[in-house]
Amino acid sequence: MHAHAGYKLDWRRKISNHVAYGLLAYTGLHIFLTMKELKTGSGSLLPYMALVVLVAAIIPAARWFEMRWRELSDAEASDPALAPAFRREVTLLWLTAIGLPAALTFGFMAVASLF
Repeated sequence: MHAHAGYKLDWRRKISNHVAYGLLAYTGLHIFLTMKELKTGSGSLLPYMALVVLVAAIIPAARWFEMRWRELSDAEASDPALAPAFRREVTLLWLTAIGLPAALTFGFMAVASLF
């Protein structure tokens, strides 16, 4: 018997889960990385601007990842042939969720060090 008896593959649900967890990881990592700057009390607005970028940029980007998959029909949403495309997009999503906070934080820190 199959280990997931009764389980129906649904790429739409799977991508929504990855987007949700990716946003949580991005937010947590972003806040963790900017906390050092916020604790210094230097009065710089740059760490706060970095947090604003979170809302202004990452949520629409995450929705972009989800959009393609949400428009699938029921038959397409359970098509195992989409697995390679799904893995590729999920990999890109997670690289973005982990890499972007680091890039933003270190970028804003580099700009702040110039002043």
